[in-house]
Amino acid sequence: MKCTLCFIPFRVHIVTWNVGSGIPPDDITSLFGPGVENGSTDMVVVGLQEVNSMINKRLKDALFIDQWSELCMDTLSRFGYVLVASQRMQGVFLLVFSKFCHLPFLRGVQTQSTRTGLGGYWGNKGGVSARMMVFGHPVCFLNCHLPAHMRNLEQRMEDFESILQQQQFEGGTAVGVLDHDVVFWFGDLNFRIEGYDIHVVKSAIENDKLPLLWEKDQLNMAKKSESVLEGFIEGPLNFPPTYKFDVGTHTYDTSAKKRKPAWTDRILWRLRRTGSPVPSHNSALQRGLTSWLGGATRVSQHYYRSHMGFTISDHKPVSALFSLHFPFKVNLPLVTLEVEKEWTKFSDATVKLSMAHGFQRSSWDWVGLYKVGFKHHKDYAAYVRAKSEHSTQVTFSEEDLPRDPGEYILGYYSNNTNSIVGVTEPFQVHAALTQDFNFYITLKSSVYDLYIYIYIYILFNFISRSPSPGNHSSKRHHQKRQRSRSPAIPALSGTPLPSLQSLSLCPRPRDGPARSSSPRPSANAKKERLVSPDTLTSPSLSPRSPVSPVSTPEALIAAILGEPRPH
Repeated sequence: MKCTLCFIPFRVHIVTWNVGSGIPPDDITSLFGPGVENGSTDMVVVGLQEVNSMINKRLKDALFIDQWSELCMDTLSRFGYVLVASQRMQGVFLLVFSKFCHLPFLRGVQTQSTRTGLGGYWGNKGGVSARMMVFGHPVCFLNCHLPAHMRNLEQRMEDFESILQQQQFEGGTAVGVLDHDVVFWFGDLNFRIEGYDIHVVKSAIENDKLPLLWEKDQLNMAKKSESVLEGFIEGPLNFPPTYKFDVGTHTYDTSAKKRKPAWTDRILWRLRRTGSPVPSHNSALQRGLTSWLGGATRVSQHYYRSHMGFTISDHKPVSALFSLHFPFKVNLPLVTLEVEKEWTKFSDATVKLSMAHGFQRSSWDWVGLYKVGFKHHKDYAAYVRAKSEHSTQVTFSEEDLPRDPGEYILGYYSNNTNSIVGVTEPFQVHAALTQDFNFYITLKSSVYDLYIYIYIYILFNFISRSPSPGNHSSKRHHQKRQRSRSPAIPALSGTPLPSLQSLSLCPRPRDGPARSSSPRPSANAKKERLVSPDTLTSPSLSPRSPVSPVSTPEALIAAILGEPRPH
């Protein structure tokens, strides 16, 4: 899979969904549109609300990766998308994914969260955000869950203004949310339809008279009067209201409360104002620079729609696809990695590094080897530290090489920026290399097992035959020797031990290096590396294994090596 970094525009797909503490469905691929499958979408942003918002479920998710994040990563990683940023505040969740080839050009990633529930003490309502420099342009994504009910319009506006004021980022010129070139604002904003009763609203929906409802939508009306909403743009609401449905159906609320249908789930965007007053002597320079760079960033929306087929919640998900037209693109990576196009032998696993001028390296930087389809920057198959600040290459040892053949990429992780700042194109690791490596590990593990067997055997025989302290007659000494042999370890007290044919040649799990402040495998990767309970019983000690009587260390070694037993 190749990625053309100069491709313009940069396409962003956004999904918002209040999942109502529901269990994730089996497949959510349709939420991301055809651009994900064919690779034309560059970034996918997912905003969820009411994700396992019950306290007992929240505690469980604190210990394990939550089901929704896992499902999104599993779905998008199959198409080459990697998790760039995530932020959770109780039930409000934000996930940002990008094609892996864009990772070096997504810099300065930061996240924020603001609680507004119960006067700011509870995170069931509020906003979470992620900001980053996308090819040199500051972009911010803000996912909000605002207060519910028709009567709380003023509270919704106050909470949104509070979120904008409290969320501040470090470094750069885009300190506040609205300071970014582009801001995407989405979520369960909870704006309702005023004036009409439920029968009029349902009739307009059934007769496809949606424009009749637009003029009574609280958000549309507030954009004309609320200064905090100035500049926010939204596409036409050409889909039915996405709230409130009976769970498991496509029927609007039939409960005793009979909530009026409304467009509570929305996606808007805003461009930074470029006409702010500047000193007169800088006006010409600013206009000339903007003209030379090609103008300001522009946003166009390709579609804005709901996904009515999902029924696990009383809300329907909403998605939108945007194109970001940048006037220029900063597309020079901070680190360039050169590597052989194919790895067929151990000596191919050497990576040459070239650093951009001014790039600050750290002794905690590392180069990760990722199998294509990886989920996030810690989901590596192997890594090697780039310890020396002056080193121009790193080499993976034989033990660090992957055991599975296939397509891989290399990524340079910068500890200072907490992001991958350089990647390679995919290259092939051939089966011949992994087979040689598996044999090497198998042989090493088997020899290690052999040494352990011999050592334990000699140790226990030495202990069982050592005379006890004190003076004993020969007969009593012989009886005590016999009693000293442990009945719990028959294989180590003169009973037959397995021969070489019965030894297991399965590779032993390797313990990786300490990873406190260095890369750590994902929770999913840890689960995949767990040893199966079936492997806890060594095949070499199976009752069906061929055995031969061995009673001395020399005879044991001879039996294992297949040599004639010494007499």
